[in-house]
Amino acid sequence: MALDQSFVGRTYPPTDPYEVGREKIREFAEAVGDANPAYTDPEAAKALGHPDVIAPPTFVFSITFKAAGQVVQDPQLGLDYNRVVHGDQKFVYVRPVRAGDRLTVTSTIEAVKSIAGNDILDIRGEVHDEAGEHVVTAWTKLVARAAEEN
Repeated sequence: MALDQSFVGRTYPPTDPYEVGREKIREFAEAVGDANPAYTDPEAAKALGHPDVIAPPTFVFSITFKAAGQVVQDPQLGLDYNRVVHGDQKFVYVRPVRAGDRLTVTSTIEAVKSIAGNDILDIRGEVHDEAGEHVVTAWTKLVARAAEEN
């Protein structure tokens, strides 16, 4: 069954703040194989004009995808997560994510489409720091594959 188009534009409440830690940034940088010293060395980050280490660009996926869980788990939407694959991801930054940031994410459904029996859901996550300043916008595309016919 196709997802309900009336959900386009629905915004979910902001998440609880996520505190970005140096160790989490370091672990993420190591996991993705990025040896940029600005991700692990506070002095290297300061030499580039940052107050502390910064996170690799895709780091924010971990918190925006978790926030998108509010959408995915909305029983009224009716998304069958057992059939979902991650279709695409895009980020537009105002500034880098930094150690010490306390970030919240507000998720909005931007589009609902059905193509060849597949449901496609576009979710926008607006990330703000605790001062309310916009840090980054993340777009996540989820594809719920068509149910196999028996």
